[in-house]
Amino acid sequence: MTAATNSVTSAATSAATNAATSAATKVRTRFAPSPTGFLHLGGARTALFAWAYARRHGGIFILRVEDTDVERSTPEAVQAIIEGMEWLGLTPDEGPFYQMRRMERYREVVAQMLKDGTAYYCYCTPDEVEAMRERQRAAGDKPRYDGTWRPEPGKTLPAVPEGRKPVVRFRNPQEGDVTWDDAVKGPITISNRELDDLIIARPDGTPTYNFCVVVDDWDMRITHVIRGDDHVNNTPRQINILKALGGELPVYGHLPMIHGPDGEKLSKRHGAVSVMEYPLQGYLPEAMLNYLARLGWSHGDDEIFSMEQFCAWFDLGHLSKSPAQFNPEKLAWLNNHYIRQAEPGRLAALVRPLMEQDGARFDSAPDLDSVLALLKERVKTVNELAEAAMLFYREPAPEPALLSQHLTDAVKPALLAYAAHCMTIDWKKEALAAMLKEVLAAHKLKMPQLAMPLRLMLTGQLQTPSIDAVVELFGRETVSARLARFLG
Repeated sequence: MTAATNSVTSAATSAATNAATSAATKVRTRFAPSPTGFLHLGGARTALFAWAYARRHGGIFILRVEDTDVERSTPEAVQAIIEGMEWLGLTPDEGPFYQMRRMERYREVVAQMLKDGTAYYCYCTPDEVEAMRERQRAAGDKPRYDGTWRPEPGKTLPAVPEGRKPVVRFRNPQEGDVTWDDAVKGPITISNRELDDLIIARPDGTPTYNFCVVVDDWDMRITHVIRGDDHVNNTPRQINILKALGGELPVYGHLPMIHGPDGEKLSKRHGAVSVMEYPLQGYLPEAMLNYLARLGWSHGDDEIFSMEQFCAWFDLGHLSKSPAQFNPEKLAWLNNHYIRQAEPGRLAALVRPLMEQDGARFDSAPDLDSVLALLKERVKTVNELAEAAMLFYREPAPEPALLSQHLTDAVKPALLAYAAHCMTIDWKKEALAAMLKEVLAAHKLKMPQLAMPLRLMLTGQLQTPSIDAVVELFGRETVSARLARFLG
């Protein structure tokens, strides 16, 4: 990763020399999470949209870890973000790059800005800044830094306090507006009078978030910034800094938030957990991707589509301006669809470890792929599939009360006849179904009268798929042994 970082720094020098990227430059998007927590649904959706836009245009998708919040950033959070993206298949073309490994580059840009006069030293303490803001609040004005140390023609600056380390502030324009045509929200204009002179470097020389983002986007030649609308307030500041550096502005698109089913901000009770909780709960990545794609974007009435289709269709013009609403039932419905589409072998690799934890016995048991092919139509998660499959891989233990209720003297003769036929019949589902009907007719019984005790004796439970399919999968030896166990 050091080599990758160095290559970005080299590219940065070249970018600085050339000043700006041309309109013909290949599309370059980025996902830039802060590793202060897990990768949640909102972050995953942002990554997906940035990835898809790059794929649509044959561009480059970059992963950048914004880890300058040293106190809150953790290696575990970095790993969780990377694992979440790997599970979703959102593989970056470049990166991950880490801001903490680019400190020298940031200091270089700060030094150049001080030299160019687009930044200046400010010796106000935090307490002094807060005091000036209190005075402004009391006067009914918007609280902001008042420009005490901002150099102006003919202005005499205060004496530099002895022993005090300054911050570096960006010299924000004081006139005019910042305007950009947001790819999601449309034209946005902010007056420069609403923006004060942002701190871009702290007294110890470490750069601040908004400054690092600008330098990174400039150096990495980002053409499209797709991110959550909690960053809208940062954008005018970042635009002004980028203009001061001589960089070409990317296209900005700010995605509305994701809300819970009740319309409130998405929280843990709605499902705002780590993306990596979803594979643990039995969700497939293609279901999650398909679901996230429809949270704030649409292509007509299409609900189910592959990622290849999504990338071919995806554009910024069909992004919604309104918050998306998380619907766990819709996600479960999609997951059922993709489970039904999945190859049994793939499902077997997912469910077998879960079944082994639950004590499944696979010796002399039905073929797992065949069992899953039978069961996958009726489950919403891989975990449900593993639980449903257990009926084939453990000894039946029916509740005595249920067994007494269904295994009555009236049906035992029919069950004994069924068991006898099982010794010689051609072991195919169709033949087994025909034989069951013959036994029912001969003993003048209805299907539930025979199927229910059969289910209990073979599986220990009353709810199973078609009894003929269950019997076929168990095989002649297992069926005969279990019937003999209960019928004597």
